[in-house]
Amino acid sequence: MSRRVVVALLGPVTWTPPGIEPARWRTALAEDVVDLLATLNEVETAVAVAARDRWLADAVVWPGTPVYEVPEPTPDAVFATLAAAGPEAVYDQVAVVAADAPDVPGLTLGKLLRPLTTRPVAVAPAEGGGTGLLGVAARLPVPAWLPALDLDTTAPAEVRRAAPSPGDVAVTAGWRRMRGPADLAALDPAVEGWEATRALLSGRPV
Repeated sequence: MSRRVVVALLGPVTWTPPGIEPARWRTALAEDVVDLLATLNEVETAVAVAARDRWLADAVVWPGTPVYEVPEPTPDAVFATLAAAGPEAVYDQVAVVAADAPDVPGLTLGKLLRPLTTRPVAVAPAEGGGTGLLGVAARLPVPAWLPALDLDTTAPAEVRRAAPSPGDVAVTAGWRRMRGPADLAALDPAVEGWEATRALLSGRPV
């Protein structure tokens, strides 16, 4: 059976709601994503973060969750760090997801990994405002043709164009990331989850 890991990439956030301190906003988003990963079945979970932001990982991880320090907050850096890590990080499949999607359904992340049984790479687009990806998944070692990836700017079409065949890249269900007022307005208070973000927005302590 393949050993799979989903990594929350704690990169910088590009937008903060008015009246909220940016570090608290970033922490709430990351906490909700990390909490969601802890509920996933049949995968291991981890966090990746640049050394300068290690404080954020320490604030949101569950006990025992691996934290990988990466030279820059990109999927490529996560793939390279895992490839160079010791035996405890020998994975067959890796998914890297953005940490600013507090209400993303676990099913959406599961769909990101599913195509790797037949394809080397899968990408999930970021919906709503802006470009970029919600996440990317790949078999390890990653294919040599995989281009440099930036979750904030890379489009699924760019990854497919780089592949020997467009069919080598599966495009799975996307989800919104919190990158503007429209994304914030789309949060559904009736949906369970995103507790830290919900608490911060309601003015209660996180």
